[in-house]
Amino acid sequence: MQFLTFAAFTLLVAFISYIKTRSTKESTSDGYFLGGRSLTAGVIAGSLLLTNLSTEQIVGLNGSAYQSGLSVMVWETLAAIAMLVTALFLLPRYLKDGLTTVPGFLAKRFDVTTKTLTSVLFLTGYVVVLLPVILYSGSLAISGMFNVPELLGVTHTQSIWICVWGIGIIGSIYAVFGGLKAVAISDAINAIGLLVGGILIPVFGLMMIGDGNMFEGLTILTTENPEKFNSIGGETDPVPFYTIFTGMMLVQLFYWGTNQQIIQRALGAKNLKEGQKGLLLASFIKILGPIIVVLPGLIAFHIFNGELETADSAYPMLVKKVLPDAWVGFFAAVLFGAILSSFNSVLNSSVTLFGIDVYKQHINKDADEKTVVKYGKRFGIVLAFTSMFIAPLIANAGSLFDYLQEINGIYTIPILTIIVVGYLTKRVPAIAAKIGLISGCLLYILSQFIVRPYIVGNALDEAKAAGITSEDSLALVEADAFPLHFLDVMAILFVLNTVIMLVIGRIKPRETPYVQSYTKQVDIVPWKYTKHVSAIIFLIVVGVYIYFAK
Repeated sequence: MQFLTFAAFTLLVAFISYIKTRSTKESTSDGYFLGGRSLTAGVIAGSLLLTNLSTEQIVGLNGSAYQSGLSVMVWETLAAIAMLVTALFLLPRYLKDGLTTVPGFLAKRFDVTTKTLTSVLFLTGYVVVLLPVILYSGSLAISGMFNVPELLGVTHTQSIWICVWGIGIIGSIYAVFGGLKAVAISDAINAIGLLVGGILIPVFGLMMIGDGNMFEGLTILTTENPEKFNSIGGETDPVPFYTIFTGMMLVQLFYWGTNQQIIQRALGAKNLKEGQKGLLLASFIKILGPIIVVLPGLIAFHIFNGELETADSAYPMLVKKVLPDAWVGFFAAVLFGAILSSFNSVLNSSVTLFGIDVYKQHINKDADEKTVVKYGKRFGIVLAFTSMFIAPLIANAGSLFDYLQEINGIYTIPILTIIVVGYLTKRVPAIAAKIGLISGCLLYILSQFIVRPYIVGNALDEAKAAGITSEDSLALVEADAFPLHFLDVMAILFVLNTVIMLVIGRIKPRETPYVQSYTKQVDIVPWKYTKHVSAIIFLIVVGVYIYFAK
């Protein structure tokens, strides 16, 4: 029965996506890469949310909440502010330029080489980090939920391979053969399922705590665990409160405002009004995100008395304990949709970057739109199969999983810096952007992979030589040796990188100031309530922090 429910919901999503995309001309660049620039607010909002949410985030953030409390909600609430900035400042400029890819702006503002370097950085991050990690973490969830090893009579490793290839092939069909519109439509439908299924978990959990009364359960949870309901993160929390004003905001701005896999949904808007409404709708829903990705972790802490072996097991264990059997198939289908969304969104963005910024720009400049789409699809197929082969190997790589996550920081700050400087200045030259990209990458690598390990390694060696052996004591030694939070490092590098670019711009400015042109691809008349709604959402976020501050 569980499998039938799972299959029925998954096939329903596929059928609706097919019906909704039949009329889109996938042979054109706009049709394939941007859904014919026809996406409406609801589709954009749903696709943004599903692209962002994955099993890794749902399980990981609830695990952090189980361990550290409400303060980790910053990953959700500050995302709402970043989307407001994107709607007010970045999206109008993107649509005015008629962009298909974010690096496309850099070709106009600086030069083609800057655009190509940025596209290659994006592609490298997607290929090496995101696609294999999404497949592996998603396969772990699906394999565990359906107990695939026992169901099929295979080993755990074999079950991971089976799930990886199942997710990979289905995701590739959406992303490679359906284009952005198929991805966005399926995302929007799955977003509804995720909101319903995701909210049911804390509802059932609170009802269990309150003996059938959800509100009584919430009262018990908050009164018996007051230390967990503090929005202000301390020095030892994963996200100290002060980092909201340093690197955290920069990371959020990069992710929601300049990351191709995310912003491509808004670039496919039928006009600026729909794009802004989609971003604002997603922003508002993001404020409610902690109900799905934070509250269950707090409920799990109460139900299991904080005695689980690992924090990351909090969400799976809670789902297993509170979810009625009749709902398991549906919820598995929803999680499967979230996994697919993250995979096919990254794959579709990779195809877009390759087709527009690499193939058309450097391999075949005379290629027509149909040829660009054809070779973009071929690249996507190769990329998908490569990621499917790599993903299961992560299980044998030990700390490689965490290492790959940290690699994302290599390109985050450099790309954000040159885009921000590009829009806020008119005379900074192309050479400054190239140096900014290279210096940003090298400085991050130097800081996180050379200096920090060297300092921490020496401190740990000295501690062990002095007879300190307990894990807790060694963790304190490590924290004291390199006290800067990784978000602090990002903030420092952003400022330093910006200064480098501005100094170069002062020494060797552009001969003529940059002036943005209007390509008239879509209507760029803004939604008249954008500023009003943005102010309301901002005040809600501030109010939430004040209410839970202790």
